[in-house]
Amino acid sequence: MSESRRDILQCIGNTSLTALRNIVPANGSRILLKLENENPTGSMKDRMAFAMIEAAEADGRLAPGGSVVEYTGGSTGVSLSLICAVKGYPLHIVTSDAFAREKLDHMSILGARLHIVPSDGGRMTEKLTRGMIEAARIIAEETGSFWTDQMKNRDQLAAYHGMAEEIWAQTGGRIDGFVQSVGTAASLRGIAEALRRRDERIDIVAVEPSESPVLSGGPPGAHKIDGIGAGYVVPLWQDGIANRIERVSTEEAIAMAFRLAREEGLFAGASTGANVIAALRLAEQMGPDATIVTIMCDTGMKYLRSYGTRLEETSR
Repeated sequence: MSESRRDILQCIGNTSLTALRNIVPANGSRILLKLENENPTGSMKDRMAFAMIEAAEADGRLAPGGSVVEYTGGSTGVSLSLICAVKGYPLHIVTSDAFAREKLDHMSILGARLHIVPSDGGRMTEKLTRGMIEAARIIAEETGSFWTDQMKNRDQLAAYHGMAEEIWAQTGGRIDGFVQSVGTAASLRGIAEALRRRDERIDIVAVEPSESPVLSGGPPGAHKIDGIGAGYVVPLWQDGIANRIERVSTEEAIAMAFRLAREEGLFAGASTGANVIAALRLAEQMGPDATIVTIMCDTGMKYLRSYGTRLEETSR
């Protein structure tokens, strides 16, 4: 009989690692997915949100009776909404109509107050990102809230160091490559740092939208992969953090998300689709004995409306 948990926050982390069985590289490399949809809100962001709040409580930046503010495409906001609900902190979320309606609804249900910044036709752009950041700064100043400021907050790195240790233990130290898409860059950086401490030979691959390939030196642009591709080089990014950067388009990412659902029974968001495409490309460059780990960032339940619209369009 499993032990009881003090509260829902104790259910964050220690997620499963599973192998792809049908969407596999021809050369026989093994691709493993870290199932972050098993976290309480269905997203890996539960880890970093919990770490940011706990660190701020520990050093006094967030005092009892205080409030919290953040700008977010949704998953970080849902995670913060859960944690603030459990801990009793009022939460202001700056977000946009560019992001999945399910995420915005989830935040509201958990008690967050939403401030919506209009987008350009539902697309993610640099202008939108910067507008959301400025709105969060103003709210923090006016309300005296603790601003988690995920694009700059280094407290979250510890959460991803822990995630890397889980991956290392689950693979028995047998890992040749790690692939992750870049939003704030915290997950890629934190996991890469910890894995390289274990084995500096591990090949680290960053993933960004091909429509906005700023990390690999291209121009900013608009895309529709939730949670990644801010449109500029984010503060937590470091040159050398990845051995290479793969560009994946919105269409490729969404198509792979549908394949994962239909061929593997794994219902995920487009960022996971992008991860798997990049992992398959890396596998083509490695031998048949290679093991590559990537992340199922969240559950596809967060995107039911947009996926439904796409299904209707393709069936016409």
